[in-house]
Amino acid sequence: MTPQAQSPTPPGDVPRETSCILGQALLRSRSGGYLARIIAVANQKGGVGKTTTAVNLAACLATAEHPTLLVDCDSQANATAAIGFTKDPSRRTLYHVLVLNEPFDRIIQKSQVDGLEVVPADKNLAGAAIELVSSENREYLLQAALKPLREKYQFIILDCPPALDLLTLNALVAADAVLVPIQCEYLALEGVSELLDTLMRIRRTLNPSLEVEGILLTMYDERTTLSRQVATDLRSFFGTQIFKSVIPRNVRLAEAPSFGKPIIFYDNHSKGAEGYTQLAQEVIANAEKRTGTGARSAHSGA
Repeated sequence: MTPQAQSPTPPGDVPRETSCILGQALLRSRSGGYLARIIAVANQKGGVGKTTTAVNLAACLATAEHPTLLVDCDSQANATAAIGFTKDPSRRTLYHVLVLNEPFDRIIQKSQVDGLEVVPADKNLAGAAIELVSSENREYLLQAALKPLREKYQFIILDCPPALDLLTLNALVAADAVLVPIQCEYLALEGVSELLDTLMRIRRTLNPSLEVEGILLTMYDERTTLSRQVATDLRSFFGTQIFKSVIPRNVRLAEAPSFGKPIIFYDNHSKGAEGYTQLAQEVIANAEKRTGTGARSAHSGA
């Protein structure tokens, strides 16, 4: 890595399973129903592709016939808009769940993607941290609210804010694993040290089973030496924790949110669509291996 970039402590020493083979087995609990894997998409550094990744991964998982719930945990509500919802002050959002204790069945919205449902966000979430500061077990509110939903979906994707605030903390406590997008640019590791340190603290205190789903290289431009060098350095440092899938810098991918569509609906033949389809295949294959073998996921922190 370049001398100016700060290298974080490696998040684990167990190789992450990265097979891309799609199986037909469903992720099911012992009772025969679904048992959702909850994945938080998080990086406290902004502009690395968190929302783009959360929306498009969720859409690709649903399109692959894996029932998925997308939860927008960011008061900017970018994921809500990117999946096709216009601003509506009367719409119930995650704020109503966390602060007003309303049940999720009054909040969840069907999306334009078959098999994908959405918990929208709005600007009121910005005040949730203040309103919840005196709440008992405030770090566990989202975890408790999501628990009844785990048998309805195979995947629950949490789009986190670009900050390590109470909303992000709730997402990381509720999650089984965290997916970390890293931009293929000069200061790619900026902020990752703090995030991984936070993950270790959460493992020790609030969520001992939190795992690293993987690290995703985003905004990759194969035409530039810089992107290639950053990708090489990141793979050298993180090893098999890096997803094989790489998300390219792509105009069509950047345009899609303004039309309220996931990239696979906006331009299914673009490089961006190809990248997220491959990522979904990796996530599905890893989850099936995990449940099929009964082994603990990679990078569990054990």
